[in-house]
Amino acid sequence: MTAPAPAPASKTTPRLMLLDTASLYFRAYFGVPDSVRSPDGRPVNAVRGLLEFITRLVQDHSPDHLVACWDADWRPQWRVDLIPTYKTHRLAAQSEVEGAEEIPDTLSPQVPVIEAVLDALGIARVGAPGYEADDVIGTLATHAIRPVDVVTGDREAADYQPRVKIVTGDRDLFQLVDDARGVQVLYPIKGVGSLQITDDALLVEKYGVTGAQYVDFAVLRGDPSDGLPGVVGIGEKTAAKLISEYGTLADIQAAAVDPDSKLTPAQRKRLIEGTDYLAVAPKVVSVATDVPLPAFDPALPREPLDPVTLEDLAERWGLGTPLKRLLDTLAESRD
Repeated sequence: MTAPAPAPASKTTPRLMLLDTASLYFRAYFGVPDSVRSPDGRPVNAVRGLLEFITRLVQDHSPDHLVACWDADWRPQWRVDLIPTYKTHRLAAQSEVEGAEEIPDTLSPQVPVIEAVLDALGIARVGAPGYEADDVIGTLATHAIRPVDVVTGDREAADYQPRVKIVTGDRDLFQLVDDARGVQVLYPIKGVGSLQITDDALLVEKYGVTGAQYVDFAVLRGDPSDGLPGVVGIGEKTAAKLISEYGTLADIQAAAVDPDSKLTPAQRKRLIEGTDYLAVAPKVVSVATDVPLPAFDPALPREPLDPVTLEDLAERWGLGTPLKRLLDTLAESRD
């Protein structure tokens, strides 16, 4: 399989960076010691770590537009209705709130602080009821128009075709990789200083599939971390081989009931037994690309939107050094 060559980027090609925010602040939380605390002794390791991450991303990748995509619903009911085991391992064992996500005790109180700091900075923070951040990212990465136009319908900027860089530790978003449209996933290896630049060529080399084939691959392989069982007996290598030989999941399923196909008896049996799962899993694994989003300004801010509130947050939570670094970086950023 040969990945299509990306179209050449011009100096004026906009650069849109989409952050899987929860993925990043979880990494910051576990990567920065919880001994990093506010003046009154409360942990702020996730807050400070996320600010450092954003600073490094802006310095290294110079985005014109930056969107912190948000989980308005980290486990949407429509996905659970299709596969009840979806993300069940992440549910709090004895939560007072039914369906609440299990979050480390010292991380949960930091999330509202992260929200407030991003809002005061003027960094767009975008979520949608009933959808995960992945779905917001899928919508913004798929529509080749200015993000605000998804809502307003303004077609004046319909030729806006940015180079899109998605920053996430979630492999499911590899499905959005598209060399032809300039969509890459920056997958953290260590912090955000060491990122795997994921394009179609890398996916073919690493998994044997392109971004366009990744959903079928993920469905077949399954993902225990998301409560997706996959097809019994089909791992990564077999899934990639089947896709290479037959093309799509639908073609693989057709081969399973075709007595003349080259599938082994065991593969045929397992695929047929997995028919019910295969009927619903693609919708669960596929990110939504048509999420109704609120209007927002994706432009990378040069200066804080609400400097008074930001100063108060910095003093209250002891964010001085990382916040100053980020503000200096934003002020120095170029169009």
